[in-house]
Amino acid sequence: MPPLPLLITTGEPAGIGMDIVLQLADSGQLKTVNRPIWVTADGLAMEERAAQLMAKGVLSRKPIWQTVNLNVAPAFDDFNRIGAADCDFILLNVPVAAPVVAGMININNAKMVLRQLELAHTLAANKQVAAIVTGPLQKSALIDAGIKLLDGTMFSGHTEFFMQQSGCQKVVMMLANQAMKVALVTTHLALKDVPFAITKDNVRQTVQIVLDDMQRKFGLLRPRVLVCGLNPHAGEGGHLGVEEIDTINPVLQQFIEAGADISLAMPADTLFTPRHLSNCDVVIAMYHDQGLPVLKSHGFGDTVNLTLGLPYIRTSVDHGTALDLAGQGNASATSLYQALKMADEMASKSISLV
Repeated sequence: MPPLPLLITTGEPAGIGMDIVLQLADSGQLKTVNRPIWVTADGLAMEERAAQLMAKGVLSRKPIWQTVNLNVAPAFDDFNRIGAADCDFILLNVPVAAPVVAGMININNAKMVLRQLELAHTLAANKQVAAIVTGPLQKSALIDAGIKLLDGTMFSGHTEFFMQQSGCQKVVMMLANQAMKVALVTTHLALKDVPFAITKDNVRQTVQIVLDDMQRKFGLLRPRVLVCGLNPHAGEGGHLGVEEIDTINPVLQQFIEAGADISLAMPADTLFTPRHLSNCDVVIAMYHDQGLPVLKSHGFGDTVNLTLGLPYIRTSVDHGTALDLAGQGNASATSLYQALKMADEMASKSISLV
C-alpha cells in the first residue's frame, strides 16, 4: 500500500502558514518527505498568497497543487494516486467567510480555522493521514470569535483542542530538536502555581505518556529518560525544598522498580550537560522555563512542538502567526520543514498507529 500522507493545517489565513507551505513547495523540500502532502487552506487565498510571494521574488515558480473540495476529502480514497507525482501538494479547500488580507486578522474567518482542525482530527482519527502537522493560529482571534472547546471553555490552543477531541484526560507537551527532546509536567502556568501542580498523579501520568509514546511513536523499546527536580540542586536533600522527597522520587522509584530506564530527580543545572544528554533519549522537566530555554538555545528555528498522549501523531512549528511577515517573503519555513521531517520519521517508526 502507498504511504499515508502528512496533513498540514495552515491555521490563521492572515498569518504565515500559507507562505511557509508555498516556500517549501517552491524549494522542492516537500518532495524530500516520502509521503504525499495534504494542506488545508482556502483555495483562493492560497492563489493570492502565491501571487504576492511571486511578486516579491520569493518564489522561483508557482507551486502546483490539486484542489479537493472539503465535502469530498474525508472519504476520498485516491489522493495518493492523484497527488503524489503530478503536483507539490493536495489542497483540501476550507473556504473562508471573508476575504483574506495578509497580516490583518478577521475574526469572521475564525470558524474556518476551527474547521481545519476538525478536519485534521477526523482524518487522523480515522487513519486516513499518517500525522498532523499544524501551522500557527491566532488564539486571540478564535477567543474573540467565541470559539470554545468541547468542554465549553475558551479556545486555549491546538493541544487542548486535540486532547478533548480525542477524549484524552491528559496529554504532554514535548519540544524536540537535533540536540535534545524535552517533555513538560506542567506547561503554561505562573511560576507561583507550579509547585501545587507537581502532584504524584501528574508526575506519574506524564512519565507514563512519555514512556508509551517514545516506544509507540519513536520506536524506542526502552527509552532512556532523565528527570529534572523542581528545586535548585533537586532540593539538596530537603534543605531547598521537599517536593523531590515527598512527591517526585517516590513516583520515579516505582517506574525504576518496574524496569524503566529512568533517573530519580536530578539538578536541572547539571542535567542539561553533554555528559548526561549523550546517554538520554528524552528529558522530563517540571515546568516550562526549566526545560525549554535550554532546548531552544540549541536551535530555536529547528525546534518542533509535539503532543504526546494522543491516539495519532501531531507535530507543530515552534513559532506564531508572524502577521508582520505574512505575504512579505521574509518568513522562515525551517520549523515547518523540521516538523514535517519529524512527523514522517515518527510515522515510519510508529507501532500500530497508522
